Amino acid sequence: MKTILLDDFLDNGIIREKSFRHMISEHDFEQYNNEKVIIKGCASVMVPTWAYLILTARLAQAADKIYYGEPKYAVKIFNKKDIE
Repeated sequence: MKTILLDDFLDNGIIREKSFRHMISEHDFEQYNNEKVIIKGCASVMVPTWAYLILTARLAQAADKIYYGEPKYAVKIFNKKDIE
């Protein structure tokens, strides 16, 4: 399972929409092709809802399954087989 840390998308300690969208557009999502991916929700700052939506929408184009939270208590939020 691959992990995405939302702290990797911070701009001067916060998530700013313009820079977040830029970082998402520059991020290599090919590495998640046909993979299970977990979005770690333990960011050191508040994460706006739109950030999760943008990230999940982009991940859904590549990943087989997307989870949120901690691996032990992960919540499934997307399964490619559910839409096929």
